[in-house]
Amino acid sequence: MEPNSPLDETNNSVDLVVIGGGVNRTGIAADAAGRGLSVLLCEQNDLASATSSNSSKLIHGGLRYLEHYEFKLVQQALAEREVLLRNAPHIMHSLRFILPHQPHLRPAWMIRAGLFLYDHLAKRETLASSSGIKFTDDSPLVDSIKKGFEYSDGWVDDARLVVLNALSAKNHGGDIRTYTRCENITEQGDHWQVTLSTAKEGSDGPKQFTIKSKAIVNAAGPWVSSLFTHIDNINAPQQIRLVKGSHIIVPRIHQDDDANFLQNPDGRIVFVLPFEQDFSIVGTTDVEYEGSPSDVSIDDNEIDYLIEISNQYFKQKISHNDIISSYSGVRPLMDDESVDAQKVTRDYTIEEYLSDDGKQLLSVFGGKITTYRRLSEKVVNQLSKTFPEMTKAWTASAPLLGGDFNSPNVLLAKLEASHSYIPNKTLYRYVKSYGTLVTTLLADVSKLEDMGQDLGHGLYEKEVRYLVEHEWAKTADDILTRRTKLGLRFNQEEVDKLEATVQDQLSK
Repeated sequence: MEPNSPLDETNNSVDLVVIGGGVNRTGIAADAAGRGLSVLLCEQNDLASATSSNSSKLIHGGLRYLEHYEFKLVQQALAEREVLLRNAPHIMHSLRFILPHQPHLRPAWMIRAGLFLYDHLAKRETLASSSGIKFTDDSPLVDSIKKGFEYSDGWVDDARLVVLNALSAKNHGGDIRTYTRCENITEQGDHWQVTLSTAKEGSDGPKQFTIKSKAIVNAAGPWVSSLFTHIDNINAPQQIRLVKGSHIIVPRIHQDDDANFLQNPDGRIVFVLPFEQDFSIVGTTDVEYEGSPSDVSIDDNEIDYLIEISNQYFKQKISHNDIISSYSGVRPLMDDESVDAQKVTRDYTIEEYLSDDGKQLLSVFGGKITTYRRLSEKVVNQLSKTFPEMTKAWTASAPLLGGDFNSPNVLLAKLEASHSYIPNKTLYRYVKSYGTLVTTLLADVSKLEDMGQDLGHGLYEKEVRYLVEHEWAKTADDILTRRTKLGLRFNQEEVDKLEATVQDQLSK
């Protein structure tokens, strides 16, 4: 096959267009570009700006899915959990979960049986097995809770996962277009014609252009079905069911490094997760959602629900006044006619349209973050009907960009030795966000002055410049919410100053 070539004024044709900038979409783009396809990915907003940055940030098999008999899904997710933890040591790590037990909830024997299955449905290479636990007086849990269980799963910086997959696609020749909307798709002989428009820039307004492709992947998440209104003469093969999951972020509820799995009498569960050293995430909710995915937000009932269940379990009580931030996402799940939102399957399906002259359209319905790589591989494998010469699958054994190291502590020690003038807290964040990509960020830096001004909380101008030039950051929110998590610490004056710095950098 011909080597990948970026789209330019003289070349308006690619093998594959991927629509959407979430984890499945960037995973598909990276996998396909790595197999030799020329790829263009378009996203109407920023990368990971919807569901993929509003998750519970877990790489897990889904212990609660066992209750709904989704054994195959859990088995696949558990196996994939090991692959991801091995390949991305910078943005993922193991996490121990405490599951307190109360007699009026699920019986202990059922939990033990579920944890036994969870331990053995797939091979465990890095994570410890489950066990029973007894709580002492110094436990952060209320005194009435005397025993429980503990088990292992994984943590992920979800938005960084998306960005690093986009970088992988770019490194393999892919063309990543953020703030670029798909306006229309038509069949033109043996190829698709895709009309795209960029976000408004200056007084000229949006810029519209068309490209040709042999194949399209519609992985637009919550918009996967509605995208068909922009595709001439083809109807959506399935409808999705939108389920809203909301989280609140509060000051650290307890200082233990463990996460907590809290059972509610209504059958739902809530996680309490350590976050960014000083905070706890409390979530999620599972409620039906019928509005626009762009308008999703937490409501008062969800806030009250999360506060109530946290206070039922912990000595440290929280209230509305403790909420530092909140976020909500809609999960685009397959409509399997389940009555309860929490019982809707988290599995996925791939629908194919294949024309007589070889044009291919694949649409992805459903899915979860843990199985994104497996889903991406399956989608690209299916593209072999159109591109029989593409190379074999490769992502299972390939470290994610920046993840080509064995120990975060060793990498941090090297950075502390070579860049001792940068605060340790900032270097630690670099390791957990960029891994070995930090060498690009710190290129030509030999003293603190080379980092430029500290715009707040260890965010130096040098990092802002890197994020604009290499990681598609175009606003302060792109940086504070998705590229870093420093938005939890920035005040409005600091945000405004950062926004001015970003726009100044973009204008150069």
